[in-house]
Amino acid sequence: MPIPSFFGSKTETPSASELSRRLEQKETELSDAKNRIRQLETALDSRAAEAASLRRIGEATGQVVNADEILPLIAEIAVEVTATSGAQVYLFNENRDHLVLRAATDDFAQELLGKVKCKIGEGITGWVAREKTHVAIASEAFADDRFKFVPELREDRYQSILSVPLIWRGECIGVINVRTLAPHEYTKQQVQLLSSIASQVAGSVAATRRIREANKRATHLSTVAEVSKTITSNLYLEEILQLAVAATAQTMNFKIVSLLLVDEEKQELVLKATQAQSRDYVKKPNLPMGESVAGQAIASGRVVTVRDVKTAPEYRFPEIAKREGLTSLACVPLKVRERVIGVMNCYTERLHDFSEDEIAVLNTLGNQVAVAIENAKLMVKGALLQEMHHRVKNNLQTIASLLRLQSHYVTNQSPKEVLNESINRVLAVAAVHDLLSREDLDTISVRKIADSILTAIKQSFVDPNKRIEMHVEGPDFMLGSHKANSVALILNEAVSNAVEHGFKIADEGVITVRLSELPEGRWRIAVRNNGDPLPDPFDIRKRTDLGLQIIDTLTRGDLQGDFTLQTEDGFTVAALNFPQ
Repeated sequence: MPIPSFFGSKTETPSASELSRRLEQKETELSDAKNRIRQLETALDSRAAEAASLRRIGEATGQVVNADEILPLIAEIAVEVTATSGAQVYLFNENRDHLVLRAATDDFAQELLGKVKCKIGEGITGWVAREKTHVAIASEAFADDRFKFVPELREDRYQSILSVPLIWRGECIGVINVRTLAPHEYTKQQVQLLSSIASQVAGSVAATRRIREANKRATHLSTVAEVSKTITSNLYLEEILQLAVAATAQTMNFKIVSLLLVDEEKQELVLKATQAQSRDYVKKPNLPMGESVAGQAIASGRVVTVRDVKTAPEYRFPEIAKREGLTSLACVPLKVRERVIGVMNCYTERLHDFSEDEIAVLNTLGNQVAVAIENAKLMVKGALLQEMHHRVKNNLQTIASLLRLQSHYVTNQSPKEVLNESINRVLAVAAVHDLLSREDLDTISVRKIADSILTAIKQSFVDPNKRIEMHVEGPDFMLGSHKANSVALILNEAVSNAVEHGFKIADEGVITVRLSELPEGRWRIAVRNNGDPLPDPFDIRKRTDLGLQIIDTLTRGDLQGDFTLQTEDGFTVAALNFPQ
C-alpha cells in the first residue's frame, strides 16, 4: 500500500534537493505570514491607541463646555500617540482673521497662550489652515520656505513638524502641530492618527462653540430684555439715563458705560450719565459734534469700535483712559427715526474684539435707550402742558401781587416809569416760561435766564445814549421751574437797580452776571457793575425800595438763601447765595 506524502500526491520519494526547495518555500511563506501578523498587530495597536486617544478625548469633551479647557489635554494626547517632543493647538478667533495659540505642552509657552497669533497663510500653521491639508517635514523644518520664526516659541530648536488642520464640515477651525527635536520621518500611521484626533477635536470645538454662542445669544437677549424693562419702567429722564448705563455695564460686563446727549444749540455732546466714580472722567469737557470717536458714530449712524483707546489717535482723552484702566471701546449711536440724539460709550478693561453679535445687541440697546429718552421727554412736556394752567395761574397771582405791592408805594416816578418796571417783572416771569417750553428737560439753564433778562432790560430800560455792556460769565447750572421763577425775578430787580442807580451819572460801563459754585454746596449769582458807587454809608437793611423788598421776600421765602449788596474791589455787587 503506497504511503501518502504531505509533499505531494505522488508516492515516489522526492529528492533531497526538492525537499530542500520546498522547505525553503514554506519557511518564506511562514516568514511572510509572521510579518503580516506583526503588521496587523502594529495596525491593531495603532487602532487601539487611536481608539484609546479618541475615547479619552470624548470623555474630556463630554464634561466641559469650553473648548479651551480640553485643548491642553489634546496637546498631551497628541504628543503621547505620535511619540513626539511637543505639541501646539491653534484656533481661529471669532472674526476668523487670526489663528491664536490656545494650548502647548512646553512650560515656557504657557505665558504665550492667547498672545501668539498668525494670519491665514502665514507660516506653516497659516498655510495648513488656508490649504486645509497636512504638512509633514522630517528635518530642518525651519528651513522650509513657509516657515515663520516666532522667537518666543523657540521653534528653531525643533527639526521636524507634522501640522494637521482641524476641519469641521469643510471649514478649518484651527491647526494642531507636533514636533520632534531630532529629525523624524512621520509614518502614514502617525499622520492618520493625528488626523483622526484633529477630526474629533474639530467636532468638539465646534460643538462647544455652538453651545457658547447659543448661551451668549441667550444672554444678549436677556440683556436687551432686562435693560428695556429697567428703562421703560421709569418716567423720569435723569433716572432713565442712569439706569440705562448701570444695567448695560452690569449685564454686558463693561468697565464703564457713559451716555452723552446732543446739545443742538452748542453742537456738543454733553455727558448726562455714567456709573464711573472718578472725578477726572465725570468732569471731562464736552465733545464737539464732529470730533472724536463719538463724532464718527454720529456721522455714520453706526457703532464705531476702537481696540485700544490709549493708543488710538482719534480718541480725545488717552491719559484719562490710562488712569481709569480703559482699553477697548464701542461707541453706540442713539437713534430715533434716523435722527441721532446722542451716543452710549461702552468701555472694556482688557483688549476686546467686539463680535457681530455684540454689536447687534448694542445697536438694539441703543435704539431702546433712545426711544426711552424720547418717551421721557414727551412725558415731561405732556405733564408740563397739563400743569401749565396751574403754573400760569400761580404766576398771574405773582404778577398781581407785584402790581398790588407797587400800588402801595408812593414814589416820585412817572406813570411810564412805574409801568416799565412792572413790564420788566412780567417779562422776567415770561422768560422762564419761554425757556421751559423750549428746553428738552424739566429744568432750566440759569445762564439762559440771565441772557434773556439782560437782553430784555437792555432793549427796554437802558438809555440809548449810554454805552453799557452786559454779559454773563461762569459755569452754567440748572434749576427747577419754581426756583427758576424766583431767580429770574431777583435777577430782573438786581440788573434793573444796577442800570437805574449804577448808571444814573455814569454814561458807560459794564454789568456782569457772574455764576459760581461754592464749596459748601451752594450756588452764587452776583450782579456786578462798575458804574456809580453805592452811597457812603450804605446799609441795605435800612432801604425800603420795592425792588429790594421783592428780592428779600423771594430770597428768604422761596430759595432759603441770603442776599447782599456791597462794594467789592471797586464794583457794586448784588449777590444771591442759596443752597443747591
